[in-house]
Amino acid sequence: MPKEQQVYAYSAVLMGSPILLKLFEHNDALARQVFRLIKHQENLLTANRSPSEVMNISLAAGVRPVRVNPSVLELVRIAKSVSLLPGSLFNLTIGPLVKCWKIGFHGNRVPSEEELQSRLSLCNPHDVLLDDIAQTVFLAKTGMEIDLGAIAKGYIADCVQAFLRQKGVSNALINLGGNVQTLGKPPGATGWLIGLRKPFAASDELVGIIEVTNRSVVTSGIYERFLEQDGQIYHHILDANTGYPLDNELLSVTIISERSIDGDIYTTLFYGMGMKKSIDYLSDLPDIEAIFITRDKQVICSSQHHFRFTLLDHGFHQR
Repeated sequence: MPKEQQVYAYSAVLMGSPILLKLFEHNDALARQVFRLIKHQENLLTANRSPSEVMNISLAAGVRPVRVNPSVLELVRIAKSVSLLPGSLFNLTIGPLVKCWKIGFHGNRVPSEEELQSRLSLCNPHDVLLDDIAQTVFLAKTGMEIDLGAIAKGYIADCVQAFLRQKGVSNALINLGGNVQTLGKPPGATGWLIGLRKPFAASDELVGIIEVTNRSVVTSGIYERFLEQDGQIYHHILDANTGYPLDNELLSVTIISERSIDGDIYTTLFYGMGMKKSIDYLSDLPDIEAIFITRDKQVICSSQHHFRFTLLDHGFHQR
């Protein structure tokens, strides 16, 4: 293989996930810069440890506004606006519920109805108050917590893509553990090949392959983090209206889009809508496409204008 076509893979563990960067040049210095950029953004946005600007906002809930970095203010603004869409499952104030269930974390358990009810009143996006002039975020009630986990990886993936373009890179891939963002395509290939994982199976078992160029691929599934108790599975996609995991026909939603942050937003929105409403909604979004996997093993592509999908596991039926 010619030198310019050889792929160089760089990896690190950040944001609690394995991070993979693929380049077509040997450039350790650039890889280190990328990982430093990711770490910087993680330190601003994480809700799980201090110091973090997002953690500082939550620690000051009901007490005082917190001045934040402009990028944090903008991301909170985006998350709030999506949270306030009619019927939106997306909720940036879902932190108290996430901490109550702890699904995917040590100490996970099924909370009591009383515990859940006490936290629902703390999950109102209207109580997130932004001040553009002072550049502050204020949570109106003591005990509130914002959680940008449903949007931060996409935002960071887009930051990495912009940084690589600024550095003159035209072909690359960044995988932030569920959020894949691409530049161009591998030399000599028609696109990047990204696996679509089989739900509740080993991580290397695939339903199919998605081929994209200059597109983000984001998958969110109920099999990613879950708690099993008394034969019932409780997954991490929580409904802030009830306090419980959302129950519908979907096992996973994959979004193909230019911006990875859109992938984060629409995977969550579409879980809340269910498949039929989501497909109707997509008719007005020509640059957003989706792949749905249902509990009865159907694989439904909303369209394939900006990607190609190849089914590998014929235990699933594509339609």
